[in-house]
Amino acid sequence: MIRKLLLVHAHPDDESITTGGAMARYAAEAAEVFLVTCTLGEEGEIVPPRLAELAAGAADQLGGYRSGELAAACAALGVTRHEYLGGIGRWRDSGMAGTPAADHPRAFAGGLIDEQAVQLRALIDELRPQVVVTYDAFGGYGHPDHIRAHDVTMAAAPGAESVERVFHVVPSRTAVDAGLAELRADGSSPFRVPAGDELPGTPDEKVSTVLDISAHLPAKLAALRAHETQLTVVDGDVVHFALTNDIAQPIPGAEYFVLAHGDAAGAATDLFGGL
Repeated sequence: MIRKLLLVHAHPDDESITTGGAMARYAAEAAEVFLVTCTLGEEGEIVPPRLAELAAGAADQLGGYRSGELAAACAALGVTRHEYLGGIGRWRDSGMAGTPAADHPRAFAGGLIDEQAVQLRALIDELRPQVVVTYDAFGGYGHPDHIRAHDVTMAAAPGAESVERVFHVVPSRTAVDAGLAELRADGSSPFRVPAGDELPGTPDEKVSTVLDISAHLPAKLAALRAHETQLTVVDGDVVHFALTNDIAQPIPGAEYFVLAHGDAAGAATDLFGGL
């Protein structure tokens, strides 16, 4: 059996931040890794001042630029095939709840979920993954596009003929807290190290799968660095990153998942375990 993994993410960079290790690991193990990105991330803030005029409120060219960043990240992770939901540009970044971007006629979170689910189901039926990954019902941290990506995936994936498991990628409360403790002890980050409750985390008892990605951190870091408009990777004794909010975030040596559909037998340390 050729193992096939399909991941559904809201914006360019989400794949690298949350599942870059899993993607690199399974690609290195000769699995086929498929990525579906729902928007171009047009509403993102921008880290490098030299690129500031790409923003939605200026030239509105950030989405196109980020597509190039995403292509580089996919190459670093070994992605077999990448698609944009509905085709590139069909759905636009909705921005955070309550912002004007949410009212754009192509805003992903405001689109027809039935149309979006049909688009995703068509890709699933074509690619025939056994395992599908997206966010939990809260979208990881509450972004409307992440929540919609969850809703679309849960509408499209569980009934598909090939799909045996659907997972939600989550941050581990224990891993986040341990990483922040390391950053505080190190004391060298140029960014603010937050209190533990400032970053989301899922209790250990809810996590069904702990995937060791330690051997694939170099690929994940390369993918993160590809997203230069959105984040900064800090090297040193404790490698970490920060988004445009300048808050330090750890990069654990594992990624964490909650089984949302399918049989858990064999899945404690491997998304494909027991299949």
